[in-house]
Amino acid sequence: MDIIVVGLNHKTSPIEIRERLSFNEHQLREGLRHLRCYSGVQEAIILSTCNRVEIYAVVEHTQEGVHQAEQFLLNHGARHEDQIDPEAIVRGLYRHANQDAIRHVFRVATSLDSMMIGEPQILGQVKEAFDLALHQEASGVVLNKLFKKAISVAKRVRNETQIAENAVSISFAAVELAKKIFGKLAEKEVLLIGAGEMAELAVRHLQSSGIRRPMITTRTYQNAVELAKQFDGVPVHFENFPRELERADIVLCSTGAAHHVVRVEHIAEAIARRKNRPIFLIDISVPRNIDPEINQIDNVYLYDIDDLQSVVDANLKERGKEALKAEKIVDEEISFVQRWIKSLEVVPTITALRKKADSIRAGELDRFRKKLSQLGPSEWESIEALASGIVNKLLHDPLVVLKDEANSSNGNLYVETARRLFDLDKNEDAAVTAENQNGENTEEKEIP
Repeated sequence: MDIIVVGLNHKTSPIEIRERLSFNEHQLREGLRHLRCYSGVQEAIILSTCNRVEIYAVVEHTQEGVHQAEQFLLNHGARHEDQIDPEAIVRGLYRHANQDAIRHVFRVATSLDSMMIGEPQILGQVKEAFDLALHQEASGVVLNKLFKKAISVAKRVRNETQIAENAVSISFAAVELAKKIFGKLAEKEVLLIGAGEMAELAVRHLQSSGIRRPMITTRTYQNAVELAKQFDGVPVHFENFPRELERADIVLCSTGAAHHVVRVEHIAEAIARRKNRPIFLIDISVPRNIDPEINQIDNVYLYDIDDLQSVVDANLKERGKEALKAEKIVDEEISFVQRWIKSLEVVPTITALRKKADSIRAGELDRFRKKLSQLGPSEWESIEALASGIVNKLLHDPLVVLKDEANSSNGNLYVETARRLFDLDKNEDAAVTAENQNGENTEEKEIP
């Protein structure tokens, strides 16, 4: 039994390949069903996001399982009329097995393998992929344990590191700076000047921090009205925005104009009317739309896109430091899963050994039952209890040793020795043969 991962992501394949290999929900359900039909694939989970498509599987043999997973992805890619070059898919594939596969699952769930380290979405996507596989009965004992552990590891990383604490996007960095200046943002007024994408994202982040009904102005008033509908905001005529600066605690500017839209006199007048209450201005425009000289006015905090990028760069470095701590946690947790999987290898031997001992005990009791027919029920109960006690005591030490040594480097040697000493393989082969013969006889009887 081996665990494998076969897939591609943003590091190995361009978006043109990833989008063509992506799965919608219906395709995921069908894909899981098809994967389980491959010989040797015992369990399977498919993870499909905008940045990755990956097959996780438990297989009988690594090489064969990897080949089958590759073939499955190639077949999925070939569903388009304008087919993708199979070589382009294969070039982007990575393949991991056993310890490396476990590490990969943990790194994906903890966002260490994400385009943006520390992003929270991937854990939810991992949970959804796992839940779907459970619902489709495509995962089993091994992948269930692995993915539950991966989710647990991700939570531990979030709790024990600050990997997700620092803003690493321009829009989110702007909001984090606003929080440092004002503390809570729920009662603050926001004015959006223009309709740049990053400024709009910043407004959404601000709203998630408690901002309500932002004022919105653009050169075309109808555009401001439409934007206001999106943000449940208040449209403002462009020529009136200097007056509204008096109310605004946070100003986001991104108009695309080639000159300064917000001038020194605008802010000087606004800060006077505000009685020196601080105002925070964010210029996400290139060229800049807010006159940099405004920064000389007391209680005015102006940041342009370079300022924000420097904050993002610093935060990325901090996330890099936290990522190293997260990698150590991943390494610690890998051994837990490996020990558990190793222990599974001894279970069939323990089961077979106990089954053989119970069969011998039952057979000997049946053999002597006729000879000792004069004994009553209570006496037979005592004899059966005696026989069971002897069997259990004889098995106790071998079973304890097998369990203890399962995780050692000699674990396989102990398992093989036990199977040979107690002739377990012969018994299992005989049982399989008898079962097959019974099946064949049944089939013959059913033929008219």
